[in-house]
Order: sequence, then structure tokens, then C-alpha cells
Amino acid sequence: MVARSQADCQAAPWKRELAGAITRPEELLDLLDLDPELLSAAHAAAVTFRLLVPRGYAALMTRGDPQDPLLRQVLPLGDELQDPPGFSTDPVGDHAALRTPGLLQKYQGRALLLVSGACAMHCRYCFRRHFPFGELSLGAHHVAEAITRLGRDSSINEVILSGGDPLMLDDHALADLVARLEEISHLRRLRLHTRIPIILPSRATDRLCRTLRESRLRPVLVVHTNHARELGAETRTALEWLRLTGAVLLNQSVLLRGVNDDAQRLAELSEALFECDVLPYYLHLLDKVSGAAHFDVDEATAARLLDRLRRLLPGYLVPRLVREVAGEPYKTPVDATNP
Repeated sequence: MVARSQADCQAAPWKRELAGAITRPEELLDLLDLDPELLSAAHAAAVTFRLLVPRGYAALMTRGDPQDPLLRQVLPLGDELQDPPGFSTDPVGDHAALRTPGLLQKYQGRALLLVSGACAMHCRYCFRRHFPFGELSLGAHHVAEAITRLGRDSSINEVILSGGDPLMLDDHALADLVARLEEISHLRRLRLHTRIPIILPSRATDRLCRTLRESRLRPVLVVHTNHARELGAETRTALEWLRLTGAVLLNQSVLLRGVNDDAQRLAELSEALFECDVLPYYLHLLDKVSGAAHFDVDEATAARLLDRLRRLLPGYLVPRLVREVAGEPYKTPVDATNP
């Protein structure tokens, strides 16, 4: 659950914005002048994975368009209630990769720390929408256990903060965690996987930027943007502030049917990201999580999109098309010549 105490809301504008986020399907439909007939399915789908969308993000949507690509990412649909074969609640093998509560290791030299089970927006295709964060929440003793394990494994040189979203931690808690990680001598890089600068740009506070700028660990921010219209004026400003910390800014997208499964849209996204000094990094095929099958784009179609994208863009603006396969030692490339 998102903490919404009066003290928290007074402390930071981003918390105030989050406290006022849209959580009721009827409010979102009314705001966008959409057919109320969508309401019944939205309520049914939101029972197990509730609606949550900041108002600033909703303001970027096109009124009256039920197929708006930003709306499609957040509006619960009856399609989520389908259960086709091949989809599961743990599509990328997170449970098998757990080393201690909240600490995952899948790849050589890197470990991932789940520092929060909360997000600022509930994306309907989220591969961790069924993850039992309540059972594996990082209490103080779990954090200590994870940091001890990281300290004992000198093969790990990069720690990845994820969740949920790691920027759901407030500035003080995040700075304290970074300081503890800095004490591990063999760590060299600090990577944050976050959607928050895109959908809640006021989270790019002075204190956050100072933590990143002053850390001895080289910061890498991997943001999550799926469509060029997500890069509004406030988000562009937030990304500029984060870039000035010296952090490397990369973007990962998910290929989503009805959102960005079009070469021109993907090219526009890459161009818009580059204007923000963010380099396209990964374009993920959908992780086959239960409730998200209606977003799936098959590999052959995705590979053809990649081929067209290469014809539209210089190589450095073409993201790597990949699929994550549970148990594999790296992301599996998907290419036009080997779909």
C-alpha cells in the first residue's frame, strides 16, 4: 500500500501528488469522457490488481479515445480475466533467483535488490503484478541480511535497485541504503530500474540528485518509457536534472500490442528519448504474466518491427530486442534473422 500520512504529504510534492492519484475506474473514465460501459470490466479486473495512475500522467491522455496508448497501459480491462496457456504468475523465474528475502541473482556480476513493493502507477502488463511483496518485504533485518550477502560475494560489482519501484523510498531512506552499499568495496556501480521519473517527475528532488551525484558508486538510471507522448515537459526537466548528476541514462520499453507495436511509433520514441539525453537500451518482448496476454506481440512480428526500425534510425537509437527466459544467463536476443 502507498503510505499517505499527513506528515508525508506535507514533506514532499511528489508524495502529495501520489496521494491524489486516480484509484477508481469511474473517475478515470469520467475524466477522459469515456463510455461508462467500460466500468463493469474495469472494476472486475481491478479486484486483484487495482488501478493507480497519477493525474499528471492521465493529463497526457487523449480525451474520448478508449484506444489511447497511454490509457491502454493503465486501464483495467476484462481481457485480464482470461487465462490462456503459457502465461503464469512468475514468468521470469524470480522465485528461483531469490538468495535472501528481496535479493535476487540471475546474472554474473550483478545482484538485484527489491527495495519496495510499491509503484507510483500500476501498469497492467507488470511482470511482478502477482509477486508476493507482502511476504518478502525488506524489513531492517532483511536489508542487513542482503547487504551482508552482497559483501561476502566479491564477484558482484553492480547492485540493481528494483521493486516495485526503488524511488518509492523517500530521500532519506534511499540515501541511507546507498551509503550502506558504498561500504562494500567490490561494488562499482549502482543501477536503478525506475518508471517514476517518467510518470511522477516531481520525484527528481534536490536530495535525490545529490545522493546520486555524490555517491562513489557510478549511477546508472534505467527508466521505463513505452511511448513518446509519455515524455511531457515536466518529465523532460526531471530527466535533465538526473543527467546532471553524472548518471548514465538508459531506457527500456516493453513491446505492447495497441501501444507501441508500430515501427514509426518506436522510432518517434527513440528520437524523443535522445532529445532527453536518454539512450534506448532494451525493447522487451512481453513477459508472459497472467492477466497481460492481450498485450502480447509474437516474436516473428517483433523481429519484423525491429528490421523496419533499423531502416528508420541510426544504430545507436535502435534498442536491443530481447526476451527474458527464466534460468538463462542473459537476456535472449530476438533478431529479424533469428526470431
